Amino acid sequence: MPYSENSVYSVVKRALIMKKYVLRRLLMMIPLLLGITLLSFVIMQLAPGDPASLNVAMNSKVDPSYLEKLRQSYGLNDPMMVQYWHWLKRICTLDFGTSFKDNRPVLEIIGERLPATFLLSGLSLFLLFVLAVPLGVAAAYYQNSWLDRFVSIFTFVGYSMPGYWFALLLMLLFGVELNLLPISGMISTEADYLPWYQKIGDMLSHLILPLVVTTFGGLASVSLYARTSMLEVIRQDYIRTARAKGLSETQVIFKHALRNALIPIVTLMGLSLPGLIGGSFIIETLFAWPGMGQLGLEAVFTHDYPLLMGIGVITAFLTLFGNLLADLAYAALDPRIRYD
Repeated sequence: MPYSENSVYSVVKRALIMKKYVLRRLLMMIPLLLGITLLSFVIMQLAPGDPASLNVAMNSKVDPSYLEKLRQSYGLNDPMMVQYWHWLKRICTLDFGTSFKDNRPVLEIIGERLPATFLLSGLSLFLLFVLAVPLGVAAAYYQNSWLDRFVSIFTFVGYSMPGYWFALLLMLLFGVELNLLPISGMISTEADYLPWYQKIGDMLSHLILPLVVTTFGGLASVSLYARTSMLEVIRQDYIRTARAKGLSETQVIFKHALRNALIPIVTLMGLSLPGLIGGSFIIETLFAWPGMGQLGLEAVFTHDYPLLMGIGVITAFLTLFGNLLADLAYAALDPRIRYD
């Protein structure tokens, strides 16, 4: 068989193997999602209190019969597994139910909060890996230099500094003392009356502080992962062999070492996908950022079961899907990995 035909055959065979692997992993997600949703549902039901009692807790004159009707309308009088079965049947038709708080569809509420979370978390993840990976690789290459010491100190500070404390410091400095940046919300109250370019500027000014806080903590951990992984790779025998063959330092680092050093970073990137939905509960609450993190926290306090389950299902799916993408990226980075 000619070489070209053999090459085409190998590519087609690998594509078919990869297709079967992806299909098998997608099918495996179904029982995993069922287990995750069942466990989440049981934990919520075991928590003290219920939505009906919370709705009437502030009114001592509520008729007990009204409370019973409210519980009946929510389906809270049914056994736990019956409630889960009813919820599961709705989910199979992509019906996430209605919120207990305002009787609005759960998907509609989530859809309103997704843009704010994607804006904050998406930019944070992008800056995180764009800045942290080169910083860690450079620190490993110039080991024991001033850059390496700076990364070590920066990592120590990033790990030891609580995010909420750092957020409060920035709010106090830039929002209260210097009055340079807004510290609450996503847009100003008068933004509706501004031209479109000033609306963008207003949103960006609200975005700066929460973006800095959400990026800073992860920057320390990812740069440390990149540094450690790069140090391990550049000490391998095949790196010394590549240098002995006369390859340039650029080829050795970027073609051979970096490709293998990125494998642990790929795992972090895959596990970071749920952050696009879950966001940061504490940071979004501190800055009153109208995202999914703040929405989830509100749902926890109000025992809004349908809304919590909706957020949980989307986050669980993104976690499993992120793991799948990470495994596929392994095969692209490391030719030794095969899924046949």
